[in-house]
Amino acid sequence: MPKKTPLPWLILVRQKSRLIVAIAGIAFADMLMFLQLGFQGALFDAAIKPHRSLDADLVLINPQFRTLFSVKSFSRERLYQTLGFSGVDRVSSVYISTGQWRNPKTRESRAILVWGIEPGKPSFQIPELTNQLDRLSQFRTVLFDTAGRPEYGDIGSWLWESGNPMDVEMSDRLLNVNGLFSMGASFAADGNTIVSDSTFLHLFPDRSADQIEVGLVQLDPGVDPIKMQKVLTTHLPTDVRVLTVAEFANVEKQYWAEGTGIGFIFGLGAIMGFIVGIVIVYQILYSDVSDHLSEFATMKAMGYSNGFLVRVLLTESLILAAVGFLPSLALAIGLYQVTYSATLLPIFMTTDRAITVLVLTVAMCGASGVIAMQKLYQADPADIF
Repeated sequence: MPKKTPLPWLILVRQKSRLIVAIAGIAFADMLMFLQLGFQGALFDAAIKPHRSLDADLVLINPQFRTLFSVKSFSRERLYQTLGFSGVDRVSSVYISTGQWRNPKTRESRAILVWGIEPGKPSFQIPELTNQLDRLSQFRTVLFDTAGRPEYGDIGSWLWESGNPMDVEMSDRLLNVNGLFSMGASFAADGNTIVSDSTFLHLFPDRSADQIEVGLVQLDPGVDPIKMQKVLTTHLPTDVRVLTVAEFANVEKQYWAEGTGIGFIFGLGAIMGFIVGIVIVYQILYSDVSDHLSEFATMKAMGYSNGFLVRVLLTESLILAAVGFLPSLALAIGLYQVTYSATLLPIFMTTDRAITVLVLTVAMCGASGVIAMQKLYQADPADIF
């Protein structure tokens, strides 16, 4: 029966060199999409990781706040005003700025993100910080991010080996590294440090203690954050914005996606990979149809319909999509690991991304098949007589 005839596969394997070229072309197009989407995902994940790590139900920020790379402050008085609302349990303030970290060994300086928090008040949901917050009560003590760029120095190994605090320089101030945590590098910052609010003001003497970047609000158990958000938004002045932690992270994500060219470039790269794939698959299918045009015409003369021949062509495209996708998936996983080792950006294969690229691959090959149909319709039985 016609439906049992493996014609699409036989056509593809008849010229193995062409099939290999087609698989390589599709894999290359898929790799472009995997890399671009992977870089974009790593950008967003790294950028919002500090936001999602905050220990709060609601956060207060300046309405003009867009990114940690260029922070905006607001009056700490607004944070204390939230304590007057029923349902608010406790609040804490967070200072954010960029300091200059000097590598203890090479003496080279590099920008690093500095978080100033109130000692004794949990500000981050980072497990290794829980037992180290009391160390921040010591003036000029800093906790160092071991997941940052290696250019800051191998601080973690030194502390593990010596067991004693390490003297470092940051923003022309002498500090003691007395603890480690892991947050990770991002496009906005290659590393992070956490200090107490008093040490923060020591590092940045031009800063006012009354001006903070983020206010953390913890609610009583059972209080709905969304309802409390509406209450605070209604009663607090408009010089402060009340957000959930997820919304705060989304502010940063929107900045990188829409406020810079980086998000657009990665999206454009994925589109270009999709277009390249369409062109490659179209050339393969068009060549197959051209080489077998007389055979297709003969099949028409035997009674096979255009619909059957179209299904053959579309089946070819789907086979190419499946066969070309698998090697690209394996290569992408390997390249993700290489990229992570080189940049420390959180770029990993996810199920959603793999499914997205698979769907795009099927659409890419299907679109190529639709375009190549025009040549298939030219198969005229009269041409063989």
